[in-house]
Amino acid sequence: MSREALHHVTGLKGKMAATGEEAAAMDSISRVPPAHPTVLSLGGSSEPRGEPGEPAADGQVVPAAPKKPTSSSDGGVETAEEAVEPDINELCTDMFDKMAIFLQGELTGTCEDYRLLENMNKLTSLKYMEMKDISINISRNLQDLNHKYASLQPYLDQINQIEEQVSSLEQAAYKLDTYSKKLEAKFKKLEKR
Repeated sequence: MSREALHHVTGLKGKMAATGEEAAAMDSISRVPPAHPTVLSLGGSSEPRGEPGEPAADGQVVPAAPKKPTSSSDGGVETAEEAVEPDINELCTDMFDKMAIFLQGELTGTCEDYRLLENMNKLTSLKYMEMKDISINISRNLQDLNHKYASLQPYLDQINQIEEQVSSLEQAAYKLDTYSKKLEAKFKKLEKR
């Protein structure tokens, strides 16, 4: 606040009859040192602030008296000078602990995936062993069937030969039948003469 504004406010103080809170507010305004033009606010605004509802004569909000820095034991707001920077070693340790927990979780998940794959591979190998046993049994049965077929082959050949002979006998029987019919016809002709 400039000296003229301060002089103007102080002059207003003498002219106005104020009581109660207004008097206390004006008293605190008159004690504002001219070296601090504005009071820092927590909201980040650079506009001067004062007691609520107490405008100055020119319509601007009057800045309040600066508060003395309070320690963290009174429950007040820490100032920039009192704020203690966090220990980098503690932050690094905390970060590494959390990173270790994260990596442990990731590795645990990966290990579980590999265990699942291992179990699936074991089950698959057991299934393949069963299929191998079944295929060995099938192969053995096929070999037995081939041996039996080989042992039956001479009999099958004999059956084929018998079938061929039967068909040739059938042809001979047809020829005899036709020949006998011809002879019968000739005999009947001879009888009629």
